[in-house]
Amino acid sequence: METNQLKFLLKLLGCADYRASYTDRTFDSFKKDKNKICQNLGDRELVDYSREIAAVKILPPGRALLQEPTKVAIADKELKVLEKISKASGKITPSEITSPKAAERDAILKSLSDRGLIEAELKIKKSKAEVWLTERGIEYLRDDYSPNKGSNPVISLELLSNYLRFLRKTLRDKPEPVSTSAPISVESAAVTIINLTDEEILQTIQKLDRELGSDNYLPIFHLRQKLQPPLSREELDKALYRLEESDQIELSKLAEPGDYTPEQVDAGIPQFSGGSLFFIIAI
Repeated sequence: METNQLKFLLKLLGCADYRASYTDRTFDSFKKDKNKICQNLGDRELVDYSREIAAVKILPPGRALLQEPTKVAIADKELKVLEKISKASGKITPSEITSPKAAERDAILKSLSDRGLIEAELKIKKSKAEVWLTERGIEYLRDDYSPNKGSNPVISLELLSNYLRFLRKTLRDKPEPVSTSAPISVESAAVTIINLTDEEILQTIQKLDRELGSDNYLPIFHLRQKLQPPLSREELDKALYRLEESDQIELSKLAEPGDYTPEQVDAGIPQFSGGSLFFIIAI
């Protein structure tokens, strides 16, 4: 994790409920890099923020609907907006769609996007936006974060204080594991003793890549088939994030989902910004 990204998270820890206005003076020190930092953290699901549609373009299903609009139930206002988008040579901003009014227009664009008729590019909202720490971000800072080898970020006492208060609160509130005195069968014991380390998972990734000849672009579904069970989907996702944080692997998105079955695509790790992390690259 880059130093500025870490500092952004630590700044957020000092805000009420780990949430703040995006224009709050808390983030003044990040200046022009704030958008990039926030989007990168959002892609990793460590933070989330208020979003708005920044640009749209028509998709083939939208063009097909315009050719035969009577075959699909669609409101007149939606049809007019879709026609406006279709006349653009590429992407078009919502402000170029002058009718209907902004609130109704944005609702129509969302509806068209949800129905797969247009592609909507989401960005940080320009006004009254908020940014907040996600549950994944809380888990990461509490359980998984460790400085990269060779890194030496300079952290102020204020940021260190934010982090210490956060740890005391979250560790105090974290539920204790439920213990049981019930006898454990031999079969269940055989399952529970399986506790794969991150290093063992990395070795499995490298072995599968060699066996499948995936040229260091191993689709995640192969690893899920190998390790689920004993690991759950969530446990494997967290392990992959930890390996990425320690610079042992990279996770990349799938550009051409048509090359894989829907089940294989669903095995990826969905991202708020769209698409899924699908390939594992060992470093």
